Amino acid sequence: MELTTPALLFSAISLLLLAYTNRFLALANLIRSIKPIYLQNKEERLLAQIQNLKRRIFLIRNMQGFGILSFFCCVLCMFLLYYNQNDIAEYVFGASLFLLMISLFLSFREIQISATALEIELMDLETKQTEKK
Repeated sequence: MELTTPALLFSAISLLLLAYTNRFLALANLIRSIKPIYLQNKEERLLAQIQNLKRRIFLIRNMQGFGILSFFCCVLCMFLLYYNQNDIAEYVFGASLFLLMISLFLSFREIQISATALEIELMDLETKQTEKK
């Protein structure tokens, strides 16, 4: 393995971490906007949405954590390759790839939860449309 092999993941992991941070910020803004509405109305539907958002925030935090650990292992792998510790570097690079896979799986799961929440919102709108007719 060459020194440039783990370096190839740098841009991919950096972009993933940026995307995860954007998702986190979007959810944080949504939570901040929903909270005052819930405190005024105490609607059960809003409480369910807040619980869903909490679960998604938890997943995003873990996505970011595993992504950062993957990035750390890439840097450590490069460090080991620089000092000709090729055998250890290969294991560390493998760990980096594994951690990245976990991060991507959590991202997939978070997107599934997000899509389900949107489907519930759309069903709510459809129900209101049907009641008006």
